[in-house]
Amino acid sequence: MKLGIVGLPNVGKSTLFNSLTKAGAESANYPFCTIDPNIGIVSVPDERLKLLGDMYKSKKVTPAVIEFVDIAGLVKGASKGEGLGNQFLSNIREVDAVVHVVRCFEDSNVVHVDGNVNPLRDIETINLELIFSDMEILDRRMAKAGKGARMDKTLAKEASLLEKIKAHLEEGKPAGSFETEDEDELNLLASYNLLTYKPVIFAANVSEEDLANDGADNQGVLEVREFAAKNGSEVFVICAQIEQEIAELDEDEKVMFLEDLGLKESGLEKLIKASYHILGLHSFLTSGEDETRAWTIKIGTKAPQAAGKIHTDFERGFIKAEVVNYKDLLEQGSLSAAREKGLVGMEGKEYVVKDGDVILFRFNV
Repeated sequence: MKLGIVGLPNVGKSTLFNSLTKAGAESANYPFCTIDPNIGIVSVPDERLKLLGDMYKSKKVTPAVIEFVDIAGLVKGASKGEGLGNQFLSNIREVDAVVHVVRCFEDSNVVHVDGNVNPLRDIETINLELIFSDMEILDRRMAKAGKGARMDKTLAKEASLLEKIKAHLEEGKPAGSFETEDEDELNLLASYNLLTYKPVIFAANVSEEDLANDGADNQGVLEVREFAAKNGSEVFVICAQIEQEIAELDEDEKVMFLEDLGLKESGLEKLIKASYHILGLHSFLTSGEDETRAWTIKIGTKAPQAAGKIHTDFERGFIKAEVVNYKDLLEQGSLSAAREKGLVGMEGKEYVVKDGDVILFRFNV
């Protein structure tokens, strides 16, 4: 999974990236501090892995990972190249979802590029730049499809679709809210890799005082939540500064620190939940003496395709999947004990893999 972190300058974007990845991206109180996209790989926290790894005495425990791309603060006119804009927008096209950091805190020491804090205006600024950038992509596709539209029915249909999508964007609406008429149109729309077609997760960046009650009394957070609800987006509340402090602590200190703040989970954990939810993902597990590992798949994936995540040969030669829920496996203490209790199922090609399934694939190539 690859997530792109965007936002206006000085909203806490690079501070959040630093805390999530501990990569030490430069962070300072002036626009365009981040010039090249910073990239960091983060392990997905998963307590199931440690428990299974301990049970099997695994030599290696491998969590799922998320790749974060921190893109320089966008400004009005970014799609036209303002503030090095287009260079950054191209980086977002490669991600699965966009994490849009929105400033919901007042601080006279941190300048706002537009002079004052206004979350909805900031969201609109970024969204319009993404829309303008998408329209350029569509114009290029329209020129290409238009040339052959008279001679080719397929190209004619695509040219018509492109015009409809562009009209939708011209109304200030993202491509994600465009309603396609059939599966062909849906597949074409997805293939354009439009920025505004990607799922969005809003990170409402608040002060430490607003963090404890999850921004319930912060007007900016309420506005962001309302906007997200209307647009099918996710929201989580963070204090990027606190996240940076948490990132410096070991696991035991982190738990105590969060408890002292009245928090149940870190911003990273909130973000991972939101990203898995909006992208429709979950994890199955494999475990043994050599390795215990989490594998991220789309919800609804069947056993052979899940096997293919491990190796293409597993999918090609799939025979059966031996499946047990991780809780049942831990309670019984071994796969053989779970088998004796009838808790292990032998599943075929139509089995839909569930979150927390521990699977042993049988295959023959």
